Amino acid sequence: MCLIIFAYNVHPSYRLILAANRDEFYERPSAPADFWEDQPQVLAGRDLKEGGTWLGVTKKGKFAAITNYRDPSAFKSNALSRGGLVSRYISGKQNAGNYLEEISPQADKYNGFNLILGEGSDLFVFSNRGEKQKQKQKLKPGIYGLSNHLLNIPWPKVSRGKKLLKAALDKKGNELEEALFALLADHHIPPDNKLPATGIGLEWERVLSSIFITSPGYGTRSSTILLIGKNNRVKFVEKIFDGNPEPWVTSRFSFITEKEK
Repeated sequence: MCLIIFAYNVHPSYRLILAANRDEFYERPSAPADFWEDQPQVLAGRDLKEGGTWLGVTKKGKFAAITNYRDPSAFKSNALSRGGLVSRYISGKQNAGNYLEEISPQADKYNGFNLILGEGSDLFVFSNRGEKQKQKQKLKPGIYGLSNHLLNIPWPKVSRGKKLLKAALDKKGNELEEALFALLADHHIPPDNKLPATGIGLEWERVLSSIFITSPGYGTRSSTILLIGKNNRVKFVEKIFDGNPEPWVTSRFSFITEKEK
């Protein structure tokens, strides 16, 4: 993922309201979200090049998502695939705390990442960059934004996304879903003096500055909303674009987490 905007324990009906865009090269092969044949409890899209994923949830309510940390000066060509950090957690039996303790010593083997892990009523974020690298942070209730820097760093797209999410929280049902997808479809490009300087040049900073990204070979390939209710119902909706102006696949899933049956 390249943008994740979420509200954690701030809505009367939902523990988690999450809206996320996956930005990637169009040529990289991937599969739409579905329950995996080899891991039937896992609902996620799949990177067909390395086998991992960028966002997923399980029938027992485990959740994980990842964003890359943009730092071209520190790029490692032989690094491990970051998508495996998500897929191993949601397909495994470890709780979030133990999993983060396990991967922390190996974090330098990956290019920069931010990892969000949830289970039950707990939500954690972990990054291998920044002052708190290799330290898990247990999140408190609030509205959060995560792009290709650390959590809540106020890049224009992050601040705009959080503002749009806050405005959507008074909506219900289909209106909430529509507002979340409208957030993810936002093409606003901020002025140059508001853009971050991450070492990729001004032209690419502009391209990557909007919530929904469009360019000839790279852009927003899918938009996903995930709602986890306090009644333990999970709603997962994904729209796939892959370079098209309109989604060519929309997938919907809804289930009650098994542990509460």
